[in-house]
Amino acid sequence: MRLWLLRHGEAEARAPSDEVRELTAAGRAEVLRSALQLQEAKLQLILASPYVRAQQTAALVRQQLGWSGEVRNVSWATPDGAPEHALQELALLEVEELLLVTHNPFVGELAGWLLHGHRQAPVAMGTASLLCLEAPLPLAGGFDLVSRFHG
Repeated sequence: MRLWLLRHGEAEARAPSDEVRELTAAGRAEVLRSALQLQEAKLQLILASPYVRAQQTAALVRQQLGWSGEVRNVSWATPDGAPEHALQELALLEVEELLLVTHNPFVGELAGWLLHGHRQAPVAMGTASLLCLEAPLPLAGGFDLVSRFHG
């Protein structure tokens, strides 16, 4: 499995709730720079948090790539998501290469869980940071870091 992890771009500081914060102009530009790193990817699926900024990020990636595949909302990919649950969900997917658009602190904790098998070493992820991880089987601690890009 090749898993791309993308944190959403910079979002506005204030909104009626965290779920409805939108990307700023700088955040949109960051995402477009990160999306360029995905041009050679053979994505079969994009998963995205239901939060507005993650949905906007996924839409920008899709537009930048001219990608017509499925974007699936996943409720487990929110800022307070559990890496263990995410790995269970990812293991159920029958795809070889996918992108997950999500948030901190979840994305850093998930990356650490996949790379090291524990939560003690989360991976630092700035806005629009993109990681590529790869594993023969989706197991905690079984992934290798292939590439890292900071938008």
